[in-house]
Amino acid sequence: MRRSLALIAALILAAAGALTGCGESESPLRVGYQRFGGLSLLKARGDAPDVTWSLFDSGPALTEALKAGAIDIGQTGEAPPIFAAAAKTPFVIAATGAPSPKSEAVLVKASRGYRTFADLRGRTIALNKGSNVHWLLVELLEANGMTLDDVQVKYLKPAEGRPAFDNDQIDAWVIWDPYFALAEQPGVQVLADATGLVNNREYVLVSKDAAEQKTEKIKSFLAAYEKTTAWGIANPDERARILAPELKIDEATTKRALARAAQPFTPVTAEIGEELQGIADGFTELELIPGSVDMRALIDTRFAGSAP
Repeated sequence: MRRSLALIAALILAAAGALTGCGESESPLRVGYQRFGGLSLLKARGDAPDVTWSLFDSGPALTEALKAGAIDIGQTGEAPPIFAAAAKTPFVIAATGAPSPKSEAVLVKASRGYRTFADLRGRTIALNKGSNVHWLLVELLEANGMTLDDVQVKYLKPAEGRPAFDNDQIDAWVIWDPYFALAEQPGVQVLADATGLVNNREYVLVSKDAAEQKTEKIKSFLAAYEKTTAWGIANPDERARILAPELKIDEATTKRALARAAQPFTPVTAEIGEELQGIADGFTELELIPGSVDMRALIDTRFAGSAP
């Protein structure tokens, strides 16, 4: 009888454990961030202490980690979510930021004599494939009556693009902050930025598993993210002082880049889905992604209004 009672008790405990597993996951939230993005300030201030952090040099690298299940949440520009969706990465879009079109640009050497973007016809333009600047290039070409066939595109990561630009191995470099701000040296000219062409928003992506299993953790994290972002916008000098060591760049450059890049945190809406869908359809038409993707279906409004 005792053995039977012990067996029944064990079964009850096992069932309770299984039910607990169906609720909120006990594992910490795994956050992927890019140096300089809004999450960098959250990390530097220690405003989200119960998470683990992973650093990535670009959005495409971050979405690869999302696809591999190595992170739960991360922030990118507007093109990486589209390339990730085309690669069948399971994720949702939980939040976004206000537009920051001046924080990505086409850089050239002033000595080359280029005056407008149209002067780059037939020239070599470098950018990080699948990043926010990829869509900027597409829009600039269209605005100037050109296509991808009219230029030579060289896909280089930021760490590769800077030396190629400095050593005149390319004619133009399409890049975002803080790499943009760091490259603004004497003799470097901003040929064009995204103003009037691309919104250049920041997007918060969440793996589908984490969205279901860590819902409350994500809501709490996004609330902290929104609060810290608002604090940074209200305190630009202190923000630059805190972020400069995290970014490993000088305070003046940090402040200049943040002045044009840091934007308020914004919940996602159906309108944001339409905006992303338009970009995705453009990539599909140019055969830069295989087939079409439904970006509207990835908008997840359950995390809206996370901040108290």
